[in-house]
Amino acid sequence: MAERELRLQGVPARRLDYVVRQLRDPDEIRPLLRARVEYTAYALGQLEPELFARTQWYLARGTTGVGLVLHSRGGLGDATFVMGDPDAVHATLSIHPGTAQTYITCQPQHLEVLKRVYRLATQQPMVRMVVTRERFRPVREPEAVPLSGVDIRKINALYGSENGPSYYIPEHIDAGVYRGIVMGGRLVAIAGTHVVSRQEGVAVVGNVFTHPAYRGRGYATAATSAVTEALLEHCDYVVLTVDPRNTPAVAAYVRLGYREACQLLEASATRRDPSGLGASLRRLRAAIRGRKYDGAFVTLHD
Repeated sequence: MAERELRLQGVPARRLDYVVRQLRDPDEIRPLLRARVEYTAYALGQLEPELFARTQWYLARGTTGVGLVLHSRGGLGDATFVMGDPDAVHATLSIHPGTAQTYITCQPQHLEVLKRVYRLATQQPMVRMVVTRERFRPVREPEAVPLSGVDIRKINALYGSENGPSYYIPEHIDAGVYRGIVMGGRLVAIAGTHVVSRQEGVAVVGNVFTHPAYRGRGYATAATSAVTEALLEHCDYVVLTVDPRNTPAVAAYVRLGYREACQLLEASATRRDPSGLGASLRRLRAAIRGRKYDGAFVTLHD
């Protein structure tokens, strides 16, 4: 309130200057991510050559620090990942906001600046958990079976058993690691991956689901254990994201040796500037101003 009153009295806003560069070399990006592997595991996975071709990376350096933004395109939709100083992230998104609709992963400190660029829906506070070979404690009963693209009908039937149709395709399953629990010839629980990178030694477990009629029996724990065990054969870090209010799931992951690493937020996002015209004009101006800085020069007023 006091700050607002000062501005109304004519005190100028603080000027924040940043140089924003697009990063095209994985070897330049990797050290930025390696400093926080637990949080950046998904982004690290995007350095795999076949995935990297579908990404755009931006780094902003300036008054308040350094921020990194990743826009990626995948079979299940577009995604945006941010890390670092919130104002530096804002500087990047002001000229490179990504696609009209995306799915954002951020940390709580980024939320306010993201709201300036996007309309956020289904904001979900989450906990990132991590396990290593040394900490992993497998649960092998009941036995989980490997799943592949040939099982896609069973997989979509299971995922669609609660909230409507599911549209995974065989390539999604074959590109990851999936394990399931079968009872009476029926697939009743499943766990899989969002990204697997042998090159970077990281993987993100996800898509864990149990048929509503079979919950509370430890099936999801066994499926997650099987996926984790397979991943740890070639990955140093395996992470997953869980709603902290889902205490049974958190307890199950702790039982497997996972520990809490950090808090984050996930949200569906729609760009406030649907046409992208405003960002295009700012990008052009920033490019002109930034010629001598080997990047785009962005000024924010706090």
